Amino acid sequence: MSAAAEAPSPETGRTITTTIPARLDRLPWSRWHWTIVIGLGTVWILDGLEVTVVGNIASRLSEPGSGLSITSGQITGIAAALYVAGACVGALFWGRLTDRFGRKNLFMITLAVYLAATALTAVSWEAWWFFLFRFLTGFGIGGEYAAINSAIDELIPADYRGRVDLVINGSFWLGAVGGSLLSIVALDTDLLAANVGWRLTFALGAVLALVILLVRRHVPESPRWLLIHGRDREAEEIVSGIERRVEEERGERLPEPEGELEIRQRKNVTFLEIARTVFGRYRKRAVLGFSLFIGQAFLYNAITFGFGAILTKFYDVPADRTGYYFAVIAVGNFCGPLLLGKLFDTVGRRVMISSTYLLSGLLLFGTAWLFDRGALSAGTLTACWCAVLFFASAGASSAYLTVSEIFPMETRAMSIAFFYALGTAAGGISGPLLFADLTGTGRVGDTVLAFSIGAALMCAAGLVAAFLAVRAERRSLEDVARPLTAVAGRAKAAAQGARPSRGSQGRGSQGHGPTAPPAASRP
Repeated sequence: MSAAAEAPSPETGRTITTTIPARLDRLPWSRWHWTIVIGLGTVWILDGLEVTVVGNIASRLSEPGSGLSITSGQITGIAAALYVAGACVGALFWGRLTDRFGRKNLFMITLAVYLAATALTAVSWEAWWFFLFRFLTGFGIGGEYAAINSAIDELIPADYRGRVDLVINGSFWLGAVGGSLLSIVALDTDLLAANVGWRLTFALGAVLALVILLVRRHVPESPRWLLIHGRDREAEEIVSGIERRVEEERGERLPEPEGELEIRQRKNVTFLEIARTVFGRYRKRAVLGFSLFIGQAFLYNAITFGFGAILTKFYDVPADRTGYYFAVIAVGNFCGPLLLGKLFDTVGRRVMISSTYLLSGLLLFGTAWLFDRGALSAGTLTACWCAVLFFASAGASSAYLTVSEIFPMETRAMSIAFFYALGTAAGGISGPLLFADLTGTGRVGDTVLAFSIGAALMCAAGLVAAFLAVRAERRSLEDVARPLTAVAGRAKAAAQGARPSRGSQGRGSQGHGPTAPPAASRP
């Protein structure tokens, strides 16, 4: 139970003592947790569907009779850049609001923005309309990353947080598989008219978003966020309800939580406090987040920008058949987080993050060497890409996990938004400028250089992770990064009852009680 030290109106400025974080972290996996995964995690499938469909139907949109006067270059250039710009701006805009007004308010609003924008894209009749709503679609998706990652990490028990976060972020590639196959149907004029097929693909995205929106209504606000913002009674009601459901499902009482936290409630955290926290108190962690996002952004651009051009120019694969190859590597991308995710909670973050980054970089170096020697066919090159991306996808997903758990509660959404926007901008702006030119020349040496740049940056990020990655596996979020509102004395006392975790060193816990080490004691 949360015990308020002072009187009972939901105002900030009070000091309360609570066991709610420990109670959430000691929960066993249950059907309720599956509703969270389904309600919040499926939006990444939509993102993958959006990005892949637009790239694959560019040729149809630019043809006479499509109902839209636009060129293929405008679709893959201007429209793609506007989608990326929208995602970056949306992440920063919605991320700030998510920390201020709550996870649930924002993950409902951002999905509604996406739904409306993608539906209006489907009825585009002029290029400017298409461009505008591609920007707004990205604007909604960018906000989803901050709101959803924050909510998931704050609701999922510490023992499962790593694998769940990785699989959810990796589900982007299920959408990519669907987008690849859907685009094949949309391009078939024997089935759909040239001015209808591409519109239906966007309309389908809106329908899926509506279904997710209906499911998402049942996902509660983060009790951790409610606690800090003076709404501890609501937090207590939510957690008590979850506990009752889990106990009914298992037919036994839950164990007592270990550890409590004392916090002084407040409404807002200023940008200055966020900047001081992220780039001052946790500057090594900021370097880690920067390295992970930039590394994965450039590796993916080294492969995916020019993907179709490489297959068509070097292996004579017909342009309308490249979707099948992309579907294969998308499956490899999803399998990485799915099969390796559990190891991030057992073997540990530092080992797994550094090894997935390093392995994917080294494998891409090997692929570049084989490509340079002319030893690959379209099939074997795709197999090499699958191997690279199996590890790279787990690493890239762990970047989102990392920045969502290594900064304090009050700055979480904004931290996710900042590093997401940084990585997306690097991948969506400088990446295309560099890699599209290199892979588009048709010269083997230029493509090898593109692969090598992506591989080198991925390896560099892996080395940074080997030294700076935080051992957050099976530890409470409040232990990994003590809330700015926590009262140090009580947090430290609570840590004495915390159980050490496997794969952690020193005073780690399985997520049952926060510790309050000096800020400089961990990266």
